[in-house]
Amino acid sequence: MKIVVIGGSGLIGSKLVANLRQRGHEVLAASPASGVNTITGEGLAEALAGAQVVVDVANSPSFEDKAVLEFFQTAGRNLLAAEAAAGVKHHVALSVVGTDRLAESGYFRGKIAQEKLIREGSIPYTIVHSTQFFEFLGGIAQSGADGQTVKLSPAFVQPIASDDVAAAMAEYTLGAPLNGVVEIAGPERVRMPELLQRYLAATKDPRQVVADPQARYFGARLEDDTLVPSGKNPWLGSIGFEAWFAKSAASK
Repeated sequence: MKIVVIGGSGLIGSKLVANLRQRGHEVLAASPASGVNTITGEGLAEALAGAQVVVDVANSPSFEDKAVLEFFQTAGRNLLAAEAAAGVKHHVALSVVGTDRLAESGYFRGKIAQEKLIREGSIPYTIVHSTQFFEFLGGIAQSGADGQTVKLSPAFVQPIASDDVAAAMAEYTLGAPLNGVVEIAGPERVRMPELLQRYLAATKDPRQVVADPQARYFGARLEDDTLVPSGKNPWLGSIGFEAWFAKSAASK
């Protein structure tokens, strides 16, 4: 079948496109670089013509509160309208575990708005809530940087490798619409400071991680379980931190 991947040139999108093509599907990797722009609507109708499934793994280019909200609302409305016109049968969206518990964060308010549009739209859908990617551990460290220390919430995390995210997304893309949310996560649940200290040690970064219950996560205060799956049966990836790091650019 024809599948359109919005954000198809990004970290997850490029892996998902390759995965689906290997299975014999016609896959269009759509992004502004390929002439498909969900904000302006440019190229959307042409890209979606004949598509049965659309997968949205695009992310906001800006993390500023207002810009994030406008991106997810505008892109969501344009994409869902184009899908309805094209007769798309399944909308699959990648979102974040804990989104509904992170409304203090401007970024997550944008994701909440995106999910609301999907739920209230006319297209059968599957929303995939993923835990944080291993690839963003460096960014988390920077977010808590304070001189020679890194201050982070002691909340639990259960990060996942992008290869596992793409594999899970492929399965949900080829499955029937669930009209609900599924959760995916990595194999190990660990407190954030412990994992980040392992990451810094592996990258030979001398900074020390300090657990600070007041530390915010991209603007939001965390509870112990905010960033880990809340459902009973999440899809679990097989790649743990050490296996991911051995293959990652961060290890070079």
